Amino acid sequence: MSKKSSASSGEEGRSKKKGGGFLARQAKAKKTISEEELLSKDSIRPEDVKRLARSTENYLCEPTANVYNIDFTRFKIRDMETGATLFEIAKPDNIDEEITDNDEDPNAGRYVRYKFTPEFLKLKTVGATVEFTVGDKPVTNFRMVERHYYHEKLLKSFDFEFGFCIPNSKNTCEHIYEFPTLTPDEMQEMIEHPFETKSDSFYFVDNKLIMHNKADYAYNG
Repeated sequence: MSKKSSASSGEEGRSKKKGGGFLARQAKAKKTISEEELLSKDSIRPEDVKRLARSTENYLCEPTANVYNIDFTRFKIRDMETGATLFEIAKPDNIDEEITDNDEDPNAGRYVRYKFTPEFLKLKTVGATVEFTVGDKPVTNFRMVERHYYHEKLLKSFDFEFGFCIPNSKNTCEHIYEFPTLTPDEMQEMIEHPFETKSDSFYFVDNKLIMHNKADYAYNG
């Protein structure tokens, strides 16, 4: 199954009119939440992570929360203007899932470090193709909220929907990222401070957090 979706910030088009005045709703929407507050909740929803003011220090769910056995097997980033592949990685097909190391880090595979050239910061739109498999359970309302930060500044928040995935399926989806416009000074600062630009990718099924991946970025390659 293949899909394509796009989002500029992911915040538009999801709000529903509720009681209270406009200013009251705006104040409520802008209220931030701490990582500690989220970790104390029984269940974390998309609207919760959208209130984070910075990248988290810890993972907000355990690997065991992925009861749907969703496994990302391939990831590619391409420049939408030129079609050039900027980054690509795939999981080997011959890994025996039954052979594991008891001392292995349970968070292995949840963190990625990207190294790009300064030119990457000048890109306007990129396509991110992800391939993933699903276990024995159907996956409904599969959704990702991804937030990018430089220090405590939110650069961009994306919100993508994968939709419904049938059991034991392999799925491919390309998400279109529209990058924020950065000033020359902002670009230079991010280039001079590698891996201080960070992102959190939160994955939800039926509005419940089941996966949390993290990444950091350098632009001095």
